[in-house]
Amino acid sequence: MKWNLRLAAANRGIWKASELQSMLAERGLVISAGKMSGLWSGQPASIKLDDLDVICAVLGCPIGEVLIPEPEKVTQPSSDQAPTAAAAGVAGVAPKRRDGRSLPPE
Repeated sequence: MKWNLRLAAANRGIWKASELQSMLAERGLVISAGKMSGLWSGQPASIKLDDLDVICAVLGCPIGEVLIPEPEKVTQPSSDQAPTAAAAGVAGVAPKRRDGRSLPPE
């Protein structure tokens, strides 16, 4: 996902993070200056869905304008590789004794 808050705000004539911060506070979303700086200039590691609702309501935009999907960045499995037993969770399973402890390796 690409975080696109700054451009979405600029499209609505909001050029400063502090301006958006005060608009968000009017709607009940109080954000610290440090967190606002991160939202404005970077890519947040996480954000609450409720906070996204407020941001979209203040900007009057759909979520797709703030978060832009980038499916091309997702790695695709190669077609020549079949799932292995280890990937299926079969390898590494050791039989257990009745008391719950595993048996020694063979």
